[in-house]
Amino acid sequence: MPVLSILIVLPLVGAIVVGLLPRHRTELVYPIALAMSIPPLAAALHILWYFNAGDASFQFGEHIVLVESFGISWTLAVDGISLFMVVLTALLFPISIAASHSITDRAKTYMVLMLILETGVLGVFLSLDLFVFFAFFEIVLIPMYLLISMWGSENRAYASLKFVLFTAVGSAFLLASIVALGVLTGEQLGTLVNFDFRNMLSVEFSSTTELALFVGFAIAFAIKIPLFPFHTWLPDAHTEAPTAGSVILAGVLLKMGTYGFLRFNLTLFPQAAVDLAIPLAILGVIGIVYGAAVAIVQPDIKRLIAYSSVSHMGFIVLGTFALTTQGLSGSVVLMISHGLTTGALFLLIGMVYERTHTRKIADYGGLAKVMPVYAGIFLFSAFASAGLPGLSGFIGEFTILIGAYLSLPVLTIIAGSGVILAAIYLLWAYERVFTGPVTNSKLEGLKDLGFREVAILAPLIVLIIGIGVYPKPVFDRVEPSVEIILDRIEAETEFEVPEFARVSDLVDIDYEAEREVSDHDDGEEG
Repeated sequence: MPVLSILIVLPLVGAIVVGLLPRHRTELVYPIALAMSIPPLAAALHILWYFNAGDASFQFGEHIVLVESFGISWTLAVDGISLFMVVLTALLFPISIAASHSITDRAKTYMVLMLILETGVLGVFLSLDLFVFFAFFEIVLIPMYLLISMWGSENRAYASLKFVLFTAVGSAFLLASIVALGVLTGEQLGTLVNFDFRNMLSVEFSSTTELALFVGFAIAFAIKIPLFPFHTWLPDAHTEAPTAGSVILAGVLLKMGTYGFLRFNLTLFPQAAVDLAIPLAILGVIGIVYGAAVAIVQPDIKRLIAYSSVSHMGFIVLGTFALTTQGLSGSVVLMISHGLTTGALFLLIGMVYERTHTRKIADYGGLAKVMPVYAGIFLFSAFASAGLPGLSGFIGEFTILIGAYLSLPVLTIIAGSGVILAAIYLLWAYERVFTGPVTNSKLEGLKDLGFREVAILAPLIVLIIGIGVYPKPVFDRVEPSVEIILDRIEAETEFEVPEFARVSDLVDIDYEAEREVSDHDDGEEG
């Protein structure tokens, strides 16, 4: 069964169904859009359940030739890296649609765009033909631009234009690099052109060509992440986007950039990756410190979380270009965690904005007295984002710092300050918004979170705790795929990956040690 094709097509079918609803039946738009977002989640969970954790190769593969003369094919597959990006995508879209019940202006168009956007994102994470990958990469741009420009806040026109211009520049570099790589692959295969990722792995480049192609891909992905200094579009886009747009933008769209680095830059251009690892890691560390420092002084709570994303994505870039098993594995885990924690924070900000119509921190104060449930969930999400032990953010950041220290100790020490700064900007924002007396009389009559709102947040809370307490199932599936990338880098270059135990092995060791101690104590008591 072509489960990956079904997964990609399902949201598109949902978009068609919603689009065909009669114009006067507006009450059907929200429930049907929500219902149509559930089957992709079920398909993603099916893939997760049947994914073989011990197999480092691509799984659930599909291959259909589309244009033979141009080497274009419908080639889909999933490995440990893309697996969790697919599941995260399939989870966040129904949550975001569920949180969009208040959208009444052109609701049908809004929901159609959301479902088309989901198809595009899933296609990015599953495509192994670079022509098709680029097509999905561009499909994502259009609905996100429209979501910001049509349903955004006061400065939505500026923010959406800035978003599309930055992304278009990156796309130009990406397209040129993909075409050049396809031509080179075709030449070595004796055909006009070929865009199959697997065939590209055997292509030999000159060092200059490899470096140029790496930079072309890297510019596109650095803008998408966004990596400092390409980050300036993100705070505006986040601040002006509707709540669901911010959740999807932070949760999965930014991950398209870090996924691209892992899937293509490190794998296709190993020597260039080694040569440019330190400069890119430096940019990641600058992003960590800069994003956190600027977040501290933000007067807008949504803009604060936007800058926190710049900081967190810097950690992911650092882990990626540390070129260690722990660094790369931690990067994937932090990609998942950031999607969960930042998604929760943007949902929470949207929920209170619907009540108060302000995001200014100065307009709040004492909110915990009025909305205690809301305050508790916000504090939990802030702790998770700051990397509190026992929650998912800690696992990702700690693993990255371990892996990065093995190869980049000085940069890692500097990056560690980002953890401290994160606690400062999140807890200081919490103090100003939630503690003390109620400073604004307009806050006194606010209703706390209802059952529907808590239900929307519940899956994120459960996963944040679950991954934080027991991350082994994630590492078991991620690490084999990460090691394939590092094995290729070692085989194609003179770089030696620092030796250290797998994270999943360490979890096993700790568990077995605890069990042995427990058994020993029981024996002594007997």
